[in-house]
Amino acid sequence: MSLKKHSWEISQNEEHPAGKAMLYATGMSDKQMNQPFVGVASCGYESNPCNMHLNDFAGLIKEASATYGLTGLVFNTIGISDGISMGTSGMRYSLVSREIIADSIESFILGHSFDGCIAVAGCDKNMPGAIMGMLRINRPSIMVYGGTIRSGIYKGEKLNIVSAFEAYGKRVKGELGDEDYDGVIRNACPGAGACGGMYTANTMSSAIEAMGMSLPYSSSTPATADEKVRECKEVSEYLKILLEKDIKPKDIVTKKSLENAVTVAVALGGSTNAVLHILAIAKTAGVDFTLDDFKRVNHATPLLGDFKPSGKFLMEDLFEQGGLPAFMKYLLNNGMLHGDCMTVTGKTLAENLANIDPVVPSMVNVIHPIERPLKETGHLCILKGNLAPEGSVAKISGKEGKSFTGPAKVYDSELEANEAIKNKQVNKGEVIVIRYIGPKGGPGMPEMLKPTSMIIGAGLGSDVALITDGRFSGGTHGFVVGHVTPEAYSGGPIGLLRDGDIITIDADSLSLSCEVSDAEMEARKKVWKNKDLSDLQGTLKKYNKLVSSASEGCVTDQF
Repeated sequence: MSLKKHSWEISQNEEHPAGKAMLYATGMSDKQMNQPFVGVASCGYESNPCNMHLNDFAGLIKEASATYGLTGLVFNTIGISDGISMGTSGMRYSLVSREIIADSIESFILGHSFDGCIAVAGCDKNMPGAIMGMLRINRPSIMVYGGTIRSGIYKGEKLNIVSAFEAYGKRVKGELGDEDYDGVIRNACPGAGACGGMYTANTMSSAIEAMGMSLPYSSSTPATADEKVRECKEVSEYLKILLEKDIKPKDIVTKKSLENAVTVAVALGGSTNAVLHILAIAKTAGVDFTLDDFKRVNHATPLLGDFKPSGKFLMEDLFEQGGLPAFMKYLLNNGMLHGDCMTVTGKTLAENLANIDPVVPSMVNVIHPIERPLKETGHLCILKGNLAPEGSVAKISGKEGKSFTGPAKVYDSELEANEAIKNKQVNKGEVIVIRYIGPKGGPGMPEMLKPTSMIIGAGLGSDVALITDGRFSGGTHGFVVGHVTPEAYSGGPIGLLRDGDIITIDADSLSLSCEVSDAEMEARKKVWKNKDLSDLQGTLKKYNKLVSSASEGCVTDQF
């Protein structure tokens, strides 16, 4: 069977001479012309550490592809740096970039009749965007994670990107002088790699490896490690196997593999964004996997990873103890994973892990024992109630407590909330409400780390709560609830709240509610005025019109 299942059309079809002529013009040899074409999709760009090395990795993959009888050809898609855009109007483009990445991969691979795809992704939205694009083309594909960053050091203290955000809160509070503030910023990120804790990048890389769409160890190997270079040089060997066996993304992404992804993300203490992205991946794969499934798996999964932001460790620490495969072997041995799921190695998950020693858990180490978890059920709580009829997501590790009740302090933008926190206008016991920043109302559902970091830095982490129809960064910790649906822009109850309304967040009953009667809510709805977005243009205008709700993964192709 020819492995040029699609690319023959542009490289061997005698009735399409112009395509062949253009390929010869690039310097392609006859040997390369007769090999399967593999698109190497790079999310690389120069202006952030998560992605600045990805073009180099793509070059290594292209060069090594010839060893395995493949013709690797690099193309680029985009990325938006959450860390750089956080707290600015640019953050509205972050989640949108996931769809653009998926669109780019679909458009390039199908538009050029390529046989397969290897995507090199390094940051939060890169990875789910790449997987969604692969599912759309449904041709043999593998994702290579750019890798986690090493920790920074300043005055003997380990640092990461969240250290820089929280330093601002400490500075506002007067606990950090100008010299030390500058020292933290200059040393928080020592080089290439994505944010080092169990924030969204490492959460999604781990979930995707558990899902079977990246090679073993891809998610836990640091960006600057020799093993990451080896992965880039060897990935084409596995792409060749997928081509030979005709194993496609939709053969790998199934309900059981999605359950594996959620189990690993929850057990590690991963980001709330995992809910959004896994729902979107499921929707793209055509798999019936909803918020209720997430809730079910979360409830059955203990929290074992003591990772930052709420814990002590970074992904580099798990790497030193055997990496994600060692952790997954521990889960598999305890009956928590489906071992029969197919993966991009051409083998099942259990076969991949057969000769791997499980991680050794410890109460003072990265991974706690199942018998003595950090929390007996998962931390990614799906809350519903009269404030979130369609659902919301809370990241509750147990350290914050299990419930919070207080009066609402309502803000119609992140900027207003940040100014209030900065000017000490937020008081202990209050529930900060930030609304009109959902997928349609943002538009783009901007992620927030600045307000929560300022709250933590100001020493209010255990004394105030925060709810929003927007998103939180994977670096967020504290009593926070995001993804409140319906969002304010769509007429959801969060848009009808007023200062002083009593709000209760309860992790035991999994509820988000306010002490406002249905009749009063109806009266407020009659005088409610929506956010004016008439000045939107281009990308955000299209997104506002097309995007589904957070409870459905914020996909744009559901129509």
